[in-house]
Amino acid sequence: MTRHHRNIAVAAALLTALPAFAYAKGAAAEANPYGLEALWTNGDFIARTVLLIMVVMSVGTWYIMLSKFVEQARMMKAAKEVKAKFWQASDLRQGAALLDTASPFRYIADTGIKAAEHHEGTMQESIDLYSWTTMSIQRSVDFIQNRLQGGLAFLGTVGSTSPFVGLFGTVWGIYHALTAIGIAGQASIDKVAGPVGESLIMTAIGLGTAVPAVLGYNMLVRRNKGALDEVRDFAADVQSILIGGYRHESHTPAE
Repeated sequence: MTRHHRNIAVAAALLTALPAFAYAKGAAAEANPYGLEALWTNGDFIARTVLLIMVVMSVGTWYIMLSKFVEQARMMKAAKEVKAKFWQASDLRQGAALLDTASPFRYIADTGIKAAEHHEGTMQESIDLYSWTTMSIQRSVDFIQNRLQGGLAFLGTVGSTSPFVGLFGTVWGIYHALTAIGIAGQASIDKVAGPVGESLIMTAIGLGTAVPAVLGYNMLVRRNKGALDEVRDFAADVQSILIGGYRHESHTPAE
């Protein structure tokens, strides 16, 4: 992830709190005592902690989303490179050499070639060649799958918990409002407006953090499925060529 992408992630995260910022900015000239600035200035330790937690969740969400979208785009580009270069080669080694060194498809091809070459003369020879190459290639596919799924657990956690974190801030603000009413002995608007405004801002930020996380999670899972289908098909093709010289999809002799 480049510095440019990190800056985009931070800027996008700040958009999460845009409604609250807009509310605060609109009355800044009048020293609005119920805006976001007042929430941070007058809020207690718990209110500030809740706000910081949601900011961290939002920044992490946008950073992971952007980085995973870039990673998936690179993988799909590598899949197109495989179709344009790899299958035009005369053998697996030459085809792997035509791919970029960072390509996951080259990693799979290299794994299969090494598994087939170093099978004999070691204790691995007790495992038949087909089983050994299958296990080696499957491990490489599992490694790529784990990399693609990295960060999705964070998005799922943020999507499911950030509304409750915001709700906690809401409850805490209402508690302050009730405390102010009890101390003043009357429910005047000036006593409850501040705490109620604080609770509404917390609710807005919590929802604004959860929605991008849920949408990003669902989109990334769907795109991961397409990328992994490409990886698994390629792995099956490499395995077929290593053992019998036939591609997985067409079942025709490899060129």
